[in-house]
Amino acid sequence: MRKTLPWLLAAGLLFSAASIPAPGGQAPAPARAARRKKLIASGWDKADSERLRKNLRLMERRPFDGVVVTIRGRIDATKRCPLRRTFIDQPWRREWFAPCIANLKACKFKRFTDNFLQVGANPGDVDFFDDAGWNHVVDHWRIAAWAARQSGFKGLLFDPEPYSPPHAQFRYAAQPQRDKHTFEQYAAQARRRGREVMEAVTKEFPDLTILCYFMNIVCSPAAAHPDPKPALSAMGYGLYPAFIDGWLDAAGPGVKFVDGCEWAYRFNSVEEFLEAAVAIKGACQQLVSPANRAKYRAQVQAGFGLYLDAYWNPKDSKWSAWYIDGKGGARVERLRINTATALRVSDEYVWFWGEKFRWWPTPHRGVDAKSWPEALPGCEKALRYARDPDAYGRAEMDRLRAAGRLANLARNGDFGSAKVTEEGRGDIEWRPGRPPAGWGAWQEAGSKGTFAWDREVGSAGKGSARAAGVRNGCFIQSHAVKGGRRYAFRVVGKRTGAGRAWVRIRWKDAEGKWTAEAQDRLIHAAGAAGAWREVFGVVEVPPSAGVLVVLLGVAGQAGEGEAVWFDDVELCEIE
Repeated sequence: MRKTLPWLLAAGLLFSAASIPAPGGQAPAPARAARRKKLIASGWDKADSERLRKNLRLMERRPFDGVVVTIRGRIDATKRCPLRRTFIDQPWRREWFAPCIANLKACKFKRFTDNFLQVGANPGDVDFFDDAGWNHVVDHWRIAAWAARQSGFKGLLFDPEPYSPPHAQFRYAAQPQRDKHTFEQYAAQARRRGREVMEAVTKEFPDLTILCYFMNIVCSPAAAHPDPKPALSAMGYGLYPAFIDGWLDAAGPGVKFVDGCEWAYRFNSVEEFLEAAVAIKGACQQLVSPANRAKYRAQVQAGFGLYLDAYWNPKDSKWSAWYIDGKGGARVERLRINTATALRVSDEYVWFWGEKFRWWPTPHRGVDAKSWPEALPGCEKALRYARDPDAYGRAEMDRLRAAGRLANLARNGDFGSAKVTEEGRGDIEWRPGRPPAGWGAWQEAGSKGTFAWDREVGSAGKGSARAAGVRNGCFIQSHAVKGGRRYAFRVVGKRTGAGRAWVRIRWKDAEGKWTAEAQDRLIHAAGAAGAWREVFGVVEVPPSAGVLVVLLGVAGQAGEGEAVWFDDVELCEIE
């Protein structure tokens, strides 16, 4: 684990992008392009530029969207300059880092879209009133931003934590002139230095992202005070908010900051993630100047750090303080749940820290030779599902299909049969003028459309479900399910005319009442008329649900000349 200091502890288818009303409900708000959430790997096994280049193909097979990379400049044949030692009173030269940048430029990334160069607050022995020393610190940040942009990286990873006592760059009590200058005076200097750093950084990289292991969340208790300064003066990171305020002074609109909330190492509930996000986005604004609060709201994101070792550490051990309980289930399942929650609550980034084991080769002597998937079986699968449930579902369906174990729960999903068998009802035969066997239909009052079995049109020639002239309605099929189970669903469809279509998965409880509506899955996708198009999704059954309801919906059709066909419905339980 990173050496945490005591005070750190204190969706639906389809062929139109327009929104479609749900049965018995209002039209949802128009869909906006969703920001894709990302997993970033960090830890004792983090790569330098040479290892990243050498092991890139292996590394990109892991379930991450990017990595934190350390680089060391070459001063001469024997001396090296770690980029992470940014807060040091020494001059640097850009050419020292040229070999590292050459390695990074040579990396042909296929999956890693969001990589970060690490900088840190060490050794942290430059007094905020030392102009000459801060000229060096500012230049180090300038070089780091230049190196990140030259390498094609997303930006910088900033670690504010001091590792070399007695220095602590953001602790007022550790400042060498604390007897001469008040906390307020040091805070003013910290803001000035933050502004100087950001001015230098943005000249090199105007639209970079600075992902921090933590930002103002570390000082959030002080935000509860009408005047936070007295509380900040006694805190280990009390000068950090002023430094961040200086960042905001100089940051252009293209700069993005991420409060990575290292506190989340111990989180094991939805409420903890939500409370932290509320603190970052809300209360922590009070720690910056009023003039910067609008910029803070616009450019500071909430992120979370997860500590992998906490899901492996034995409960009764020297690591018991860093232990995540399984809450009655497998601890690796808690990893999946907490990762999914962190992704859902975060604005964009969730990062992982690991120590005991590795994802890829590392020379770090404290890391075991075992990989994380070997030491914590199922962890890679858990992260893949949390990161991209749909991609995971496709892979699972392909695996089950190849093994001959794919069971399609949809009744008459290929619309090729005039008879189906339903549990408790026996054989049910299709009747002319009715929806296909095994399917029901609904349309709102005043809608005069038809829901029928088309025996002539089908993606594979067997037939399809056809809806025409529908103002708002859907085909319906229900399935008994259990909370916590996961299902992948696949549907193909095509349309004529201007009508819209959608696919929605909804939930009922054991008594047949609608439940967990916030966990409906509704997918929209634009597409031209006339071609068969696929919709795919994955859902997890809410605890309150006992019935999964498949809705194949249509809306806005002007008459019988406008139709939508649905075919090849698959609903499969996945592991």
